[in-house]
Amino acid sequence: MVSPSRTMSVHAKARRGGLRRREAIEGFLFISPWLVGFLVLNLGPMLYSLYLSLTRYTIVRDPVFIGIQNYIDALTKDRLFLVALEKTGYYAVVTVVVGLTGSLFLALLLDQNLFATDILRTFFFLPSLTPIVASVFLWGWILHPNIGVLNYLLRQIGVSGPGWLTSPGWAMPALFIIALWGSIGGGRMVIFIAGLQGIPRELYEAAHIDGANIWARFRHVTIPLLTPTIFFNVILGLISALSVLAIAHVGTRGGPVNATYFYVLHIYNKGFADSEMGYAAALAWIFFVIIVVFTGIQFWLQRHRVHYEGGLR
Repeated sequence: MVSPSRTMSVHAKARRGGLRRREAIEGFLFISPWLVGFLVLNLGPMLYSLYLSLTRYTIVRDPVFIGIQNYIDALTKDRLFLVALEKTGYYAVVTVVVGLTGSLFLALLLDQNLFATDILRTFFFLPSLTPIVASVFLWGWILHPNIGVLNYLLRQIGVSGPGWLTSPGWAMPALFIIALWGSIGGGRMVIFIAGLQGIPRELYEAAHIDGANIWARFRHVTIPLLTPTIFFNVILGLISALSVLAIAHVGTRGGPVNATYFYVLHIYNKGFADSEMGYAAALAWIFFVIIVVFTGIQFWLQRHRVHYEGGLR
């Protein structure tokens, strides 16, 4: 004979199982608009672009299947392929490292409850609201070699300013200035502030009682507990930096002398300027693989370096 307690336990498990199934169904219903949009507007075009990457397609003619020839040409014949990868990698390393450091510094500064902190947060955040095209035109005027404000100020102290966006050696640093001006105080800083405010103040007080100075508290309390936020910002910053297009397309057209010729700009030129849509699709898929690999490496490296509530993962 089955005991009443066991019967009740079976019924409770059945109810819990039914509740889970109901919650799962409701969850799928709630996200179904996004799923439909993803399948129709994202996944479908992605799969079609994968097919086009295996063809010779110039818009005005039907696609002709050529297998992996586009990928072979990109890796062996395209002289701008490696140039674009090199410039993009250089840009990504500098903007991510400098931008991450600058955003963290501003977040630390604005998390100290200083006078007029809200006004300062607004002041630093405003550049990120400026559209990238407007930012490029604004800085194009500031960095103009002859009538620009920056070179004018340099001349006042006896320094001859460079050509900036028109100089092969200074075009990339000029883009660094434009990009960092609009990103250091933006969403990345806000995320860091949120992360800092999530650190219990009791830990700082305990470290202070133990004799830890400001640097020791930053190194042993702030950084370990902020690693999830740092990791999140690194991933987003790396993807954004690798996919840079507008700042170079509007500001320099990839020049001078390919000094700012980024990878996505190469895809754009091949697809829309040269009408080689099949080849551009192949370049896009190579780029997709590169981003997936870099992101995967970041997730692999973070396993023992990122501190979550349950410990290191």
